[in-house]
Amino acid sequence: MIAARALSEPESTAFWAGETTWSFAALDSFGRSLARGLAGLGIGPGDLIGLWLPNGPAYLGFLLAIARLGAIAVAVNTRFRALEIGDILARSGARLLALDPGFRGADVPGVLAAMPSGALDGIEAIVACGPGDLGTPPSGAGVYDLATLAAGPMLDRELGGPDSGVAIFTTSGTTRAPKFVLHGQSGIVRHAHDVAARFGLDAPDAASLQALPLCGVFGFAQAMACLAAGRPMALMVSFDADEAVRLVAHHRLTHAIATDEMLDRMLTSAGTGDGLKSLRFAGYASFVQGTRADLVQRLESAGTRLVGLFGMSELLALYAAQQPGDPIESRARPGGFPVAADGAIRVVDPATGRPCATGEPGMLELKGPSAMLGYYGDPAATAEAITPDGYVRTGDLGHAVGDGSFVFLSRMGDALRLGGFLVSSREIEAELEADPAVAQAQVVGIPGSGGAKPVGFVVLKPGAAFDEAGLIRWCANRLARYKVPARIFVLDSFPATAGPNGTKIQRGRLRDMAMERLG
Repeated sequence: MIAARALSEPESTAFWAGETTWSFAALDSFGRSLARGLAGLGIGPGDLIGLWLPNGPAYLGFLLAIARLGAIAVAVNTRFRALEIGDILARSGARLLALDPGFRGADVPGVLAAMPSGALDGIEAIVACGPGDLGTPPSGAGVYDLATLAAGPMLDRELGGPDSGVAIFTTSGTTRAPKFVLHGQSGIVRHAHDVAARFGLDAPDAASLQALPLCGVFGFAQAMACLAAGRPMALMVSFDADEAVRLVAHHRLTHAIATDEMLDRMLTSAGTGDGLKSLRFAGYASFVQGTRADLVQRLESAGTRLVGLFGMSELLALYAAQQPGDPIESRARPGGFPVAADGAIRVVDPATGRPCATGEPGMLELKGPSAMLGYYGDPAATAEAITPDGYVRTGDLGHAVGDGSFVFLSRMGDALRLGGFLVSSREIEAELEADPAVAQAQVVGIPGSGGAKPVGFVVLKPGAAFDEAGLIRWCANRLARYKVPARIFVLDSFPATAGPNGTKIQRGRLRDMAMERLG
């Protein structure tokens, strides 16, 4: 994909990194030279390389080099620290670790020193992608400089191919060790072209803001689509609303994929100015709370068309999107139509496997060319996740619309079986957040003598008073009786885990808190 673009349009811009412009020819050459350097270290087909790197040329160069060698990149969240990184490196069997010693806030020497015993035993080499102190590297590991490693001749052959695994992403586990989701080269490339076509990234004037981290599928899928389209992207090392607005104005960026929180902060930063004037399309997802009711309309007023998305590690992000031409109320919902022409959806009862009727909530099962090859090193989990006819059991609650699209409601673990019905916790949370005093809400289910009961947690708006009885009455006037929270508790903030695709609420911890408070 990259080599073809480098051959046909060598000087066209692939991305901007700070003040530097990278052409497709430069990116292709960098990947080929780095591949030769890695081959000299003994890296070959099937070897795993940990990428603990922020967004930048090094990440993309390593990805291309790894693909040429038939090796596999293991994405490591830049926010992770010693225990999490050590677990990923040890369980995956990575032989090499690429990192940026000077990445702000990472404390690379401290993290390496704090690794659990034996976590780095399999690491034979560390590649420093920038200046900075590494501290004491693990015993037996050679330390190499990226610039030196990629300074030699280019690799003149390819050891990887369409069927080769090339990228591992970790699932966001808050209660168990994350699984390793393996994707292949052909699936990533096919999905990149599908996304580019659906989102208009291949338009002659298209240029994208790449603020999401490449170590997560949300940012990765967008970046691959930009490269497939041959249109430039502005890489951000880490998100900053003011800098994002500056980049949009400076490069006249037309597209952005982001969380609702990021877009909200960009709108606030832009104020009444025209910093976002060129931004005509934004795809969004919400991880912490529901989208602010006015966000879609505010973006619309600024000239940006917002659409809801769906994705997951096992299917890559941007698996589905709402239609940009649909009314606001439908295109703002998470879910949509698969971007692949041969993508397929179905909704089944999680207990019986019975197909659900249109509009009836059930578990989403999805199929398409972007599906994972499997969980690396875990065939049993792979067999459990993929049906015999090739659908991925998502573990998500949703319903079919009847026109080939679907609406995502919540994780199945967040779904509540109340009064004999499957209920999305988000439905109850939305009603709580509609109360003038409530900023954010979460609802979990706990067992009771007459079946599961919903329990709510709220974060109040500044200066608001907490009135549990009033909030329960508020819900009772708007929801069926079995959906009304039995109790509501106030918190300063929700327990959360930061991941590469967004910050996610620890709902298991909330359930424990509900059980503790109710005895």
